[in-house]
Amino acid sequence: MSSFWISVLEQGLIFAIMAQGVYITYKILDFPDLSVDGTFPLGAAITSALLLKGVNPYLATLAALFFGMFGGLATGVLHVKLKITNLLSGILVMIGLYSINLRIMSKPNIPLFNQSIIFNNSVPKVLIILAVALIVKLTLDIFLKTKLGFLLKATGDNHQLVTSLGVDIDSMKILGLMLSNGIVALSGSILAQHQGFADIGMGGGMIVTGLASIILGEALLKHFNFIKGTTLAIIGAMVYKAIIALALKLGLPPTDLKLISSVIVIVILALYQANPKKSLKPLVKKGGSQVVTNTKSIQDI
Repeated sequence: MSSFWISVLEQGLIFAIMAQGVYITYKILDFPDLSVDGTFPLGAAITSALLLKGVNPYLATLAALFFGMFGGLATGVLHVKLKITNLLSGILVMIGLYSINLRIMSKPNIPLFNQSIIFNNSVPKVLIILAVALIVKLTLDIFLKTKLGFLLKATGDNHQLVTSLGVDIDSMKILGLMLSNGIVALSGSILAQHQGFADIGMGGGMIVTGLASIILGEALLKHFNFIKGTTLAIIGAMVYKAIIALALKLGLPPTDLKLISSVIVIVILALYQANPKKSLKPLVKKGGSQVVTNTKSIQDI
């Protein structure tokens, strides 16, 4: 395999981690969380700042996940406690995180070429990234099968059911947002170490990439209903990055990258809505409803 495709695979897997975080808010909670564009570079900022202080790269990467969860917490508090709409809550946190990230980094760009990172060993980068993506996927799949996971899915599908079980819906929303943004920040941390620098603007358009990855994965595998949502997000992210890479390889200028991304999303959405009877979002929601409305599942909860 050429270095070009290995690089595409590595970047696709990194963004697949991010897409799994977006999957929690978009597909499970039905919450359009724009704070993702702020927590992604937050993960890179936290990791780069800690690496410059000589902190172990693995601990720095975990710290990014931890602090990313605080970004989700902020969005959740604004939404459920202050009653600010979900879109505006995400936008406010995204704007605030820009200044916070800049303060953490002290400058717009931090090079990491001379720092100890998680890739400074004999293990190929692609295997390390693949391992992280699979760990995130398996952890999410296992979590969503637990009692708390069922309640989180029910929060997005059936508020009345969650309330009847005596569970605080607001707390479940905050939990989902924290998990989502923690995973997104983890992806940002890994990308910064992979490309050798952290940049204040690296989070621009992450929510678009995440949503496009999820929708693309569903569109490609719409006939395979047994495939988990996390798997769809991973496959969609890798295909999405491959399309972008091919467009650039064919000679389109890098300055048109955002335009290319927008066109891809428009095409995907157009195809996705072309046959609404086979739209996968109701199918996914139906699956969630089956889980939480099944008598045995409710008794288990």
